[in-house]
Amino acid sequence: MLDGPRVSPRSGKPATSLVVLLHGYGADGRDLIDLADYWGPLVPDAAFVSPHAPEPLAIGPVGRQWFGYVERDDRERWTGVQAAHPALDAFLDAELARLGLPGSRLALVGFSQGTMMALHTGLRRKVAPAGIVGFSGIHVLAPERAMAEFDAQITSRPPVLLIHGDLDQVVPPVALPRAVESLQARGIAVRAHLSNGLAHGIDRTGLTLAGNFLGEILA
Repeated sequence: MLDGPRVSPRSGKPATSLVVLLHGYGADGRDLIDLADYWGPLVPDAAFVSPHAPEPLAIGPVGRQWFGYVERDDRERWTGVQAAHPALDAFLDAELARLGLPGSRLALVGFSQGTMMALHTGLRRKVAPAGIVGFSGIHVLAPERAMAEFDAQITSRPPVLLIHGDLDQVVPPVALPRAVESLQARGIAVRAHLSNGLAHGIDRTGLTLAGNFLGEILA
């Protein structure tokens, strides 16, 4: 079972929503949990949790990975998100149950590899999440021969906000319009923002846009 750092609602009241933060390749849950401090005032009744990815980093002594990411190609990404999906899906169910919340009160926020997981799992939830935020990520698609099955697996269509840096050399910025196109083609409402001068990271504009989006979908 996945686990990671948690932050209780800023209001001090029982949580009315849950924000799950999914870190990138080579980091761990501690990497994103501080976002709770930034966004907490905007969603004061939200609980935050930032699970550690299930696998130790394959190419280093520290850090975690949602899946192995050596070749960094379409095949590896598709195999990876499928393999990591069951553990993340079960974790989301367990956290919602722990807080006594329905699946509709869930928001997923991912960074890089965490965005791949947020989109893959979020669109396959039995109950649609309130929304998904993805920083510097990719909407991972199945091979062409498996696209009919891929589309059949999409069971929820929450609103999505995608943010990417125009100087990203880890996940090329072209991933942003490609994700918008693929999501919109599947009936998903998408907002997108390309941050000028930003490499592979999160800037203040992205933090503000994401915080406002969370406040909107979890109101």
